[in-house]
Amino acid sequence: MVAPSNDPVVAGRDALERHAWTEAYEVLTHADDGRALGGEGLTLLAAAAYWTAHPDETVEYLERAYGAYVEEGDPASASMIAFRVAEQHGMRMALPQAQGWAARAMHLAEDDPSWPVHGWLAWMQGLLAWFAAEYEQAIGAYDRAIELASASKDRDLRWMSVHDKGHALCLLGRVDEGRALLDEAMAAVVGGELGPDAAGYVYCGMIGACSKLGDYGRSAEWTDATLRWCERESIPAFPGVCRIHRAELMRLRGSLAEAEEQARMACEELPRFNFFSGLGPAYYEIGEVRRLVGDLQGAEEAHSQAMGYGFDPQPGLALTQLGRGDVGSAAAGIKQALAGAGDNRCRRVRLLAAQAEIALAGDDLATATAADEELMALETDFETVAVRSLAASVHGAVLLAQGEPAGALTELRRAQEGWQQVGAPYEVAGSRALVGRALHALGDDGAALLELNAARSGFERVGALPDLEVITRLVAEVGAGGAHKHVARGFMFTDIVKSTDLIGLIGDDAWEDLLRWHDQMLGSEFAAHGGSVAHHTGDGFFVTFDDAATALACAIGVQRALVEHRRDHGFAPQVRIGVHVAEATRRGTDYSGGEVHKAARIAALAKGGQILASVDAIDATNRTFRTADHRTVTLKGVAHPVEVASVDWQHAGP
Repeated sequence: MVAPSNDPVVAGRDALERHAWTEAYEVLTHADDGRALGGEGLTLLAAAAYWTAHPDETVEYLERAYGAYVEEGDPASASMIAFRVAEQHGMRMALPQAQGWAARAMHLAEDDPSWPVHGWLAWMQGLLAWFAAEYEQAIGAYDRAIELASASKDRDLRWMSVHDKGHALCLLGRVDEGRALLDEAMAAVVGGELGPDAAGYVYCGMIGACSKLGDYGRSAEWTDATLRWCERESIPAFPGVCRIHRAELMRLRGSLAEAEEQARMACEELPRFNFFSGLGPAYYEIGEVRRLVGDLQGAEEAHSQAMGYGFDPQPGLALTQLGRGDVGSAAAGIKQALAGAGDNRCRRVRLLAAQAEIALAGDDLATATAADEELMALETDFETVAVRSLAASVHGAVLLAQGEPAGALTELRRAQEGWQQVGAPYEVAGSRALVGRALHALGDDGAALLELNAARSGFERVGALPDLEVITRLVAEVGAGGAHKHVARGFMFTDIVKSTDLIGLIGDDAWEDLLRWHDQMLGSEFAAHGGSVAHHTGDGFFVTFDDAATALACAIGVQRALVEHRRDHGFAPQVRIGVHVAEATRRGTDYSGGEVHKAARIAALAKGGQILASVDAIDATNRTFRTADHRTVTLKGVAHPVEVASVDWQHAGP
């Protein structure tokens, strides 16, 4: 055993090398009380302050170390410390101070091109180019940094630059080259070649890059290896941003409680390091866990907090709105997010998958198909199991909605196998649920029930309560033989026209009151005409009837009730209605297929206060309706033109 040194600098350095952060901090702060520390001692004290979560002191000690090195006539060390001060301010997004200190470091280093700080300045240039999405320029700077790091034998700089170059290559679409560099840098981490701060940087960046690529298998492998290294070296698991990435990985693995715990710990730690920009992603992860377990209010609150810290809460927020049944808001939010994503392929993949799910829930087959096609085109850029599985899941769901269960089954089996390989139990359960639906559509109820029950068990193990409720109902329906039958029905879609403008005019509270009245009034008309609500999304209804005549009679009743309320009370919202009659596939109380999609598209063409019906629906009744605006229309996602007409409900008989 080595006897403790009487020299506080030697003792502090020894404690830091043993990763005894608190011991180093206490020894060095005690020495600093007497202002006995020079440049080296203050530099060590800054490191101890950083690892004991004293961010303001870290900057103070670095600034003092800079002054001490200048007085000691050591410009090489002073320039390096100036860079470190710039780095600290950059982490806090205090850009003017970061730029000022970086300029000071460059001016000091002009005297000698061999000083180590030149490599770090080249690395910083690469980082700035990376943030500006100028990845080719960033790679050039990283190459210079690697060259200078080799000359100065600075392993931290070398492997941080190798990692960042790999990340930039991935974002340029050169994924195989980039991943090879990421793996090489991570090997240096778990091999003990880097200091704790550089190791944390590389590890955190690696799982962030893997998250963008959907390469969760690689992320999981290196996380396990890194945690073993942390334990071996007595280093606590990396705090802050690293916890956010681990939370995402735990969520994927189905460990929702642990994922939320990591994200909440990040929310506690990040302010201590003055790294407030990381709070947005942390709250987003909390929102995603809350959404999956069915706490939609908690999810919305967390996503709102994420947005408050400048982080885009999509697609989580839109999927939360979908969970509430507000398809309109969900669709609008995801559309806006995609417009803002531009050509960011990593972000578009997740947004497109969510857009397809939302569109299918709203019977918008055209939008779902377009999202599916773009996602399949992007899939080849990633070459990761998770992205391939995601694309296959979406494609299978779209094929199922298009009435092609055989083709859907092939895609969904592929997705299920991929998610199992990734180790994502929630996604496996979701794929099994769709496989069960496809098998049921093909008439194989025995195999369907096996898949659906397996999906139910998967959702139950994860704790995904909303999905568990849905799959439990579906198991009961399929077991009773009541789902997926082809039946002829009258279909009616309704929704409030310009609802977004109306909300802005009257406010959220008044809108909720109006919506409750609207739902009750329309619900009374549906019940009076024997209608069955297939689903209710936001301010719209999809209702089925035994025949077209009953559907049209109900539509007329709705419009007349709205006029009467408007006359007696001064206001009622404008509602548009579409009616169609055809055969479709019944799923319990819901229906799917191209004809349902056609009915929804007819409703979308209607104006406020109008009933727009297919000529097929009008001809299928025994009544003669006065019609207007008879025309042939082309509907999105519908192969052949459709004849429609506006029903003159004001002059129709009782």
